[in-house]
Amino acid sequence: MVALLRLLSALGAGAVLYLTPMVFHREAFTASAVGEGLALAALVGAGGRVLSGLLLDRGLSCSWPIALGVVASLLGDSVLLNATTPGPFRLGQALLGLAMGLYWPAIELAVPLTCAPVPSAPAYALARTADALGVAAGSLAGALLAARGWLRSIYALDMGGLLLMALLLWRSPLPGQARPLAAPEDGSPRRARAGVRSAWLMPLMPLLGLVVLATAVPALMQSALPLDLVRGGLRRPPLRESLGALTIGLQLALLMLLQWPVGRALARRPVARGLAFSLVAFATGTLLLAASALVPWGGWLLVAAQCPLAIGAAAFLPTATEAVVEITPVEHRGLALAFFSQCFALSGLTAPLLGGWLLDRQGHGAGLWLATSGALLLGLPLAARLRPARQLSGAADASDG
Repeated sequence: MVALLRLLSALGAGAVLYLTPMVFHREAFTASAVGEGLALAALVGAGGRVLSGLLLDRGLSCSWPIALGVVASLLGDSVLLNATTPGPFRLGQALLGLAMGLYWPAIELAVPLTCAPVPSAPAYALARTADALGVAAGSLAGALLAARGWLRSIYALDMGGLLLMALLLWRSPLPGQARPLAAPEDGSPRRARAGVRSAWLMPLMPLLGLVVLATAVPALMQSALPLDLVRGGLRRPPLRESLGALTIGLQLALLMLLQWPVGRALARRPVARGLAFSLVAFATGTLLLAASALVPWGGWLLVAAQCPLAIGAAAFLPTATEAVVEITPVEHRGLALAFFSQCFALSGLTAPLLGGWLLDRQGHGAGLWLATSGALLLGLPLAARLRPARQLSGAADASDG
């Protein structure tokens, strides 16, 4: 049930998230204007994530934030379907950002709540495989629509998937997590008790810092890469919209094929190793993107870059989510997953703005991708500080006791 919901959600998102910059490139929007709209979506989504996490930790069913997200996304798609000026574009992006903010903490929490007797690590690998399959299919559908001259129909495609999600939620509601019984007063000072209650945050902080860095790559894949493809590089000629969509679709198709085997293999290894591996893969892919701008045959480097980028995403997404679940006491998992999802929002807020500014300033993506690659490699020491999953679980148990 959860995998099917994620598949349907990703089907429309694969087209909307990755091809929206191309839609509004047709309307002569600058890269900065597109980046501002995507950043607004991330900003609004930040509030939605906190609200969703708080509601989930109070025992609300996972179905409710997802259903509210479906409504917001339907409204956003209907606005973007007809938008031709910056005002409606920003409104539509804000509604989509709110939808994603409500959706992600709830759908992530639903995995461990519904996966028994399967452990959560392979369950997250399966869930991310459903995401990858939906995104790849949606991107391919968007490429076909672009080839027919119907690129803006990606919003109608998303609306169809959202209606199917609403039907599934109505027929089979998702559970919520039970609220723990209140701990009896033990006479300890209030400040000490507050410190115990907040201690679960400390093991999360290194992980959240690394997640902010790594999630800049998917944000740039959705905002800067489509524009870089259709605008061309220093010596690389621009691609037609249909070829640009197919190039992005190649990465997503590779992610679909690699998500399950990579995620399952890393589920048996320490999270620090999986996250470091993903940083190296992301850095390799963005370095190839930077090099592609410098040569006339850069299209081949663009194609080659899609493989390490897909491997990095396949390694990062389930590993990071499982780490959050392992190190957080059960009564705080809704809010912890909201903080984790906020990292995507923070990257989604900053990366498109910086990416759009660099593209407009330099006229190509070489500097952007080179800087991204260097920043990812600088994050490796942070990954090395993370403890293996077994030790993280022990730390969570200690803070719970």
